[in-house]
Amino acid sequence: MTPSWSYAVLAITALVLLFNYRRTRRAQHRKMLMTRPFPVEWEQILQQTTPLYKLLPHSLKPRLQGLIHVFLDEKKFVGCQDLTVTEEMRVTIAAQACLLLLHRPEHVYPSLRTIAIYPSTYSVKRLDDTGTHDRRAGESWSYGPVVLSWTHVSGGTSNVTDGHNVVLHEFAHQLDQENGAADGAPVLETRASYASWARVLSMEYKKLCADVEKHHRTVMDDYGATKPAEFFAVATETFFEKPLTMQRKHPELYAELTNYYKLDPAAWQ
Repeated sequence: MTPSWSYAVLAITALVLLFNYRRTRRAQHRKMLMTRPFPVEWEQILQQTTPLYKLLPHSLKPRLQGLIHVFLDEKKFVGCQDLTVTEEMRVTIAAQACLLLLHRPEHVYPSLRTIAIYPSTYSVKRLDDTGTHDRRAGESWSYGPVVLSWTHVSGGTSNVTDGHNVVLHEFAHQLDQENGAADGAPVLETRASYASWARVLSMEYKKLCADVEKHHRTVMDDYGATKPAEFFAVATETFFEKPLTMQRKHPELYAELTNYYKLDPAAWQ
């Protein structure tokens, strides 16, 4: 082996060892965070701001509390338009984002680094040539931030039965984007799961589109008829906030989401 190759092998070996060392340290740090006592102040915040937290079975709360610790340790919160990010904002958002992870593998939105919070709806320039702007309550980027309007976060959080929750919506997009662009098909547990998922969600999406076109009343918000990615996000909101109605009127869809999230919110009511 020539000296240049020797140096290259040594360098690669060192990088691999460093990567494994950092991964091990990160896993140990997360394990410590998962068992850290939950602050009384955070418990009080969630009791006041987040009805879904109060509905959560007692057996699931320690895991959610641990995930909140990990989320707040690893993610950065940024206030926009001079907004001061408070402890209430951080804990409220983290709790709902981690609700989607209760029975998922030990990672907490690995591609996400930053949550940007606006005081209320914010303006975004359209990508077309019209020069116009859209008003938004939130958005999610595959390799960028999650952006949220605090007025929509607090409003959607406090009303647990209206089927509107911008945090659940945008973090469902984060799950959808784990395997690439958001398309309404997140990473599923087994290869066999995709056939059932595609059949049920495609059928339900087409039904929602038809109902919206005919101006029929629907369980899910009309925005779910925009495209499959939005359907999955809206269905997630409905699953957690209107579970009994979804279970009754859309049993196959409810079953697919129950299998995916490994949760049964209808049993919490």
